Amino acid sequence: MQTTTFELTSEFIELNQLLKLVGVVDSGGAGKHVVASGDVSVDGKKELRKTAKIRAGQVVTLGDIRIQVR
Repeated sequence: MQTTTFELTSEFIELNQLLKLVGVVDSGGAGKHVVASGDVSVDGKKELRKTAKIRAGQVVTLGDIRIQVR
């Protein structure tokens, strides 16, 4: 599993934007599609809300990619 760390510069980031900024997808729209497909989990639970607020301490997983948010 590949682990990436993302440093927050605000209180939260929307899930689709996080996927875009770490380079998992090419655009926010592509991020929304990936989330809607049911392949993304946050803290081990499937997340279908494209604009879910991701905060420091949470872990986002997509396939073999793990994103640790700080």
